[in-house]
Amino acid sequence: MAEPDTDLDRRGVALGVGAYVTWGLFPAFWPLLDPAAPLEVLAHRILWTLVLMAVVLSVLHRWTDLRGLAPRTWLTVTAASVCIAVNWGVFIYGVAIGQVVEVALGYYMCPLVSVLLGVLVLHERPRPLQWAALAVATVAVVIISISNGRPPWLGLALAASFGVYGLLKKTVPLNSTAGLAAEGMVLGPIAAAFIVVLQVSGSGTLLDHGGWHVVLLAAAGPVTAVPLVLYGAAARRIPLSTLGTLMYVTPTLQFLWGVLVLGESMPAVRWIGFGLVWVALAILTVDLVRSTRTTAPALRVEIS
Repeated sequence: MAEPDTDLDRRGVALGVGAYVTWGLFPAFWPLLDPAAPLEVLAHRILWTLVLMAVVLSVLHRWTDLRGLAPRTWLTVTAASVCIAVNWGVFIYGVAIGQVVEVALGYYMCPLVSVLLGVLVLHERPRPLQWAALAVATVAVVIISISNGRPPWLGLALAASFGVYGLLKKTVPLNSTAGLAAEGMVLGPIAAAFIVVLQVSGSGTLLDHGGWHVVLLAAAGPVTAVPLVLYGAAARRIPLSTLGTLMYVTPTLQFLWGVLVLGESMPAVRWIGFGLVWVALAILTVDLVRSTRTTAPALRVEIS
């Protein structure tokens, strides 16, 4: 019986890696939607994701998954929807203003936020190495704040919103496809109304920049849905701490894009701050490996 559990856990890890690699390439995609402003891009991202997921649920005949959900579940879905909308919006804005390195910092901080949420919300008892990682990360944020002349608000907002989103997703009794569709149902009507208002006021870009622009705006749906479905599936198969550790893939790709492609400034103090973040993540990785070796025989994975 242990072997199927191990295979399923590996499948969850593969799903998580696929999601994070896709997210890591996002800074190359969103600028293609110019001249749409960040809020317009966010609205199209929400709307076209809902359209895509509605088609998927119809093809799979899975609308029944959303029937009979308790009001408390819908409240949780709504909270998750708000968290992911904030995360998307901050990300799009950060890329638009050329702060991809700070965006990467936010995703580097996500595993640490996962540990912190485990302590504050799930009342988990951190291990000594986890405490050490949190302490090093705190010092790193202070140093980066000194380098920037301000706290890294974009990065902190991304880390907090995505960390809470992941926590909420663990409590929603829906598979990844139905869960994403439910989130779209909460935010989709608002996004559609916003797009209509933009077009009527003459501020929208949907119909004024050719067919290719329309295609790219609509592509925000599948571009968004694919990694989120992968992430949702992974979140139901592996622990939140493991999922957070795999997230290193995303910020590394984003960091390299910001430094090597966009040529963002990296003064010495900022390098020191990022170095400490990487040290904190290394400590977490060591702790994860040690704890996994200890608890692996008792591992059980939920099948959605």
